[in-house]
Amino acid sequence: MSANLGQRLRDTRKRRGLSQRELSKLSGVPLSLIRKLERGERNDTRLETARQLAHALKVPTTRLITEHAETPVGPNTANLWAPVHTALTAPLDPTDDAPQAPTYNGVQDALHAATPLFSTDRFDALRTVLPPLLRDTETLTETDPRARPLRARLLELTGWLMTQTRQFDAAELALERALDDATDHGQAAATINTQCWLLLRRGKLAQARGLAMYWADEAEPRMPHAIPSELSTWGWLLLRLSAAAIRDNRPDEAQDALRLAHSAAVTLGQEGTPEGDFLRTFGPVTVALKRTENAMVAGQSEKVLTLASRIPAHKLKPTSNNRNRHLLDVANAHTQLRQYAEAMDTFQKIHAGSPEWLPNQQYARDVLGCVLSGRRTLTSEMRELAEVVKLPV
Repeated sequence: MSANLGQRLRDTRKRRGLSQRELSKLSGVPLSLIRKLERGERNDTRLETARQLAHALKVPTTRLITEHAETPVGPNTANLWAPVHTALTAPLDPTDDAPQAPTYNGVQDALHAATPLFSTDRFDALRTVLPPLLRDTETLTETDPRARPLRARLLELTGWLMTQTRQFDAAELALERALDDATDHGQAAATINTQCWLLLRRGKLAQARGLAMYWADEAEPRMPHAIPSELSTWGWLLLRLSAAAIRDNRPDEAQDALRLAHSAAVTLGQEGTPEGDFLRTFGPVTVALKRTENAMVAGQSEKVLTLASRIPAHKLKPTSNNRNRHLLDVANAHTQLRQYAEAMDTFQKIHAGSPEWLPNQQYARDVLGCVLSGRRTLTSEMRELAEVVKLPV
């Protein structure tokens, strides 16, 4: 957040004729936090807290914030991914005398073999496999133009992975390079979709909203002759637009984008994975998951649980990011309603299916922190999960 957050909050509150206590009551944000922000004792807060304040003040979230503070990545996490950072940024060594130069078929096969590691959140394996694959792809592209789409795809996947693990600068670099390498409009739009997600995770709501809106207009297919890949691309960009709008306290715009995404999903008919690309999986279930996410962002916990009860999440793969993110929303809703046992059951379900995914989620730390703060004593199960998500107890 900008250091001027407190000043903007104070000025907006006064223009609305509200006291700090009244704003606390309307927003649900603790009075002590509002006082600290306005006095400049704290210069940052969670994006969801900023949205609560903006909603109570009837202004866009971006009126209060310029850029959401990124949660610092601990040195251990950064060190784990250092070889990937190096492979992304280091220039090729002209004196490299490797005994065997990479070939097109070899790199293509290696990328094909590595893709399931991305789709199933196999982070430990990717830390080993990804650096040499990035270097080999870079080397090959210098001599074989056919390799450019391979490099674009690998960089897109790397940007997605770096976003997932909060390596945001590396993610930005990888996605910019992927966009430069994109050889067709579909590949470019898919990369833009991931860029929008990166902007959302960084709290850059205005940029995410603008980018998604522009590309959604560009990608809108001609109905009723649209093919699945076109519907998926358009639908996902609309979902990113909706996600940015709801976080920026623009509920009508968020609903309109969600409605259009739903129409794309209905036209598609069922969940599909165009061209076998797990990042483009889209359909009615995906839209339903995002509708539930919007309800959680808006603080509608009971609605979240009602919507979730209609979604066949059990049919989704345990490592599906949409499915996991959805279950965190369900856990959060239970927590907000003080249904702590149900929240813990949901956390156990996520951990059982995606043990490497869960520790990288700040959202999981936030929700579990709320669960633990509501308990006088912690069970062994609670302590174990706190250790998994790196939450001090």
